[in-house]
Amino acid sequence: MELEKTLPLLLGVAWLTPLASFATIALFGPKLGKAGRGAGLLGIASIVTACVLSIAAMSLWLNKHSLTAVAAKHATSSQHGTTPAGEKTASPETAHGEHAPAVQKVPAISGEWYALGVFGDLRITVGYYIDSLTLAMFTMVTFIASCIHVYSFGYMHEELQDVTDEMVTLSNGQHLRRHGRFYRFYQYLSLFCFSMLGLVISGNVAMVFVFWELVGICSYFLIGFYIERRSAVLAANKAFITNRVGDFGMLIGLMALWTGMGTFSFDDYQVTDAAGHTKTMSGIFSQVRPASDDSRLQIPDNMTLWAQRDRVAEIVANSPRLEIAEAEVKKALPDWRKQGFGYGMLVIAGLGIFCGCVGKSAQFPLHVWLPDAMEGPTPVSALIHAATMVAAGVYLVGRFYPVFTPEVLFVIACIGCVTLFLAATMALTATDIKRVLAFSTVSQLGYMMFALGVGGWIAGLFHLFTHAFFKALLFLCSGSVIHATHTNEMPQMGGLLKKMPYTAITMLIGCLAIAGAGVPFVIGLSGYYSKDAIIAQGLAFKATNPLHGWLFYVAAGGAAMTSFYMFRLWFMTFVGKPRDSHVYEHAHESPKSMTVPLMILAGCSVIAGWNVPFTSWSLPSLLQQSYPAGIETGSEPGLLWPGAAIPAEALSHALHSQATFIAFGMALAGFLLAVAFYGVKTLDSSDAKRTFAPLYWLFSQRWLFDELYQFALIRPALAISRFIAAVDKRGIDWLVDHMAVSVKAVAQLDDVIDRLGVDRVVNLIGSTTHGVGVRLKRMQTGNVRQYVMFLGVGLTALFIVMSWYWNYTFPPR
Repeated sequence: MELEKTLPLLLGVAWLTPLASFATIALFGPKLGKAGRGAGLLGIASIVTACVLSIAAMSLWLNKHSLTAVAAKHATSSQHGTTPAGEKTASPETAHGEHAPAVQKVPAISGEWYALGVFGDLRITVGYYIDSLTLAMFTMVTFIASCIHVYSFGYMHEELQDVTDEMVTLSNGQHLRRHGRFYRFYQYLSLFCFSMLGLVISGNVAMVFVFWELVGICSYFLIGFYIERRSAVLAANKAFITNRVGDFGMLIGLMALWTGMGTFSFDDYQVTDAAGHTKTMSGIFSQVRPASDDSRLQIPDNMTLWAQRDRVAEIVANSPRLEIAEAEVKKALPDWRKQGFGYGMLVIAGLGIFCGCVGKSAQFPLHVWLPDAMEGPTPVSALIHAATMVAAGVYLVGRFYPVFTPEVLFVIACIGCVTLFLAATMALTATDIKRVLAFSTVSQLGYMMFALGVGGWIAGLFHLFTHAFFKALLFLCSGSVIHATHTNEMPQMGGLLKKMPYTAITMLIGCLAIAGAGVPFVIGLSGYYSKDAIIAQGLAFKATNPLHGWLFYVAAGGAAMTSFYMFRLWFMTFVGKPRDSHVYEHAHESPKSMTVPLMILAGCSVIAGWNVPFTSWSLPSLLQQSYPAGIETGSEPGLLWPGAAIPAEALSHALHSQATFIAFGMALAGFLLAVAFYGVKTLDSSDAKRTFAPLYWLFSQRWLFDELYQFALIRPALAISRFIAAVDKRGIDWLVDHMAVSVKAVAQLDDVIDRLGVDRVVNLIGSTTHGVGVRLKRMQTGNVRQYVMFLGVGLTALFIVMSWYWNYTFPPR
């Protein structure tokens, strides 16, 4: 069977399988086994099936499009470049640092399953866009989700019976007791996975937006799973509303795309007119980077024409025929494009799409929702932070990358850099084990955005995948700790290594992976390779843009902070003497349903960045098959801001040695500092708190962003709402009430006029008519002789009167 037909079928079934699970659990959840236990098994079976289908699709893809090099030597000239110093770059590097030939790029497979609506040349469809990035995302999402589904079967076992929620106190002083919601949890998980897979496989931006919103709804359900808790409700609302702010910007981007390109489709597509003629319509990527122009970024024709619409209207008005006007416009179009007409709309479209990604991936300044999302169950946190919601924003930036102008990419780099620094500082002081990981996620997402913004397409997406494995591991390990100790606070823990060895060791692997641990130039854990790639691309950007070198220094400093706060977490949790004897005595290792997924994810966290032995397979080489056309040599200076220049990713390959030393040195510095403070305790953390009290307070208060938004946005909004409510109650309601009173008074007056005036006149006329009729009735005797007499008398009287009138009017002469 042809790959173009097999892959859409396999991935389509993999996508719809969780939906079938959701529908079945929604209809029959409580009846699926005792207390809905079967719902969990069904959810696990559905996502494992999706994972198997995704792996099968990946295998078919690699069987036809192998990752072997296209040349025996270095990469082709299109992937070579020069360093800022003028030195020739080497070819791309493998995960272990050796130079490797370039991988052949493979065209995507696109099409549609169903057309929702056809409006002329515009088609709104349920379609697909399949390339190596799609396949990698499908495999990663379903694999991690499978581990989380299995883990949840043990973690959520309390929901199989009636639950006493000690965090909710009723008015009578007792704790809330409710029925378990085990089946509902798996119902939401299935819908969540379906939504994320739908987002990944979408073939057009409109379909992306539909699943973008559906992912947000699912996160709302899962964050607010413990709906009786006020904190959970507030966190769910906060996540939902904050993401709506970002999605408003995304809608603006969609409107700019539709206005300037006339399509939402990523790839080219065909339309058939009424006469049956078929023509090929250019998709977004073809319009922005046409193959006829070597895939260089250009302003789409429609955007240029829209910017010059007044001039076009003038040409049409002054031309004798439409054909002449079209020829003149077509002739002037290249000059208009060179002058930059329509470029601003392209920038707006890119910034709008990125604005949605800012909300979904919790980037500054919309990062405030993600730490509060920890109110949901820990498996939910793992799924959100590793493979679904927050990964969606980074994925969309990578998918939409060819459309971004240099100005937009620079904004992405700045936002990512600020985010990674702010979140890292917040993690330094957090004491809630899940919130430390939440701040870590925000920071790592900032790293990915930073990498994408400075031209590291492979580096940013590579870190997305490696981060997914070790962040899922870290969150599930934290869930294991919370499950055993019934507390989130690290100051109440300590010494758990003896009680929970499997959890402690696997979490240590996760900490090493996220810190980028490894033996330089020899081998390392997954984060070692992806962070090395990001730092190298940051060095290339710094060399190309010396004025903006601060971006690189912030990113490098963030690597040290990452290592510090992660090992601070591990030492406070597992090493030293128990700080709370009650917590320590009740601690125990989690069941196998929880520890086995931990060990699997720990293994993935180690090898995810490696080259598979005896093969050419690695994540970077797989991603290189989908490398966006036209960005191999970097970007030209922006038209709106000539200072924005994005270096080619190939330039970073000559800087990997330097980047390795920097990344490893920063990670080692953070580790040693954590050992000094929380391991051997040669330094006193209490002294550091007192010495840097203002900074500690600022970091622990999350830089006062919540208070700032409360003061600048929420309170004014509430004040305006109260004012409008007062106007409504005391103004509009008062006016309506008094208008009602007036209407009632007029109605009563009308009743009086009706009864005393109109009714009396009508009744008088009626009674008079009736009386006359009664009197005239007496003349009707029925006597014929009397009628004849009256007729004769009448005729005689009439004759006399007429004779008199005639003689009076016409007297005789």
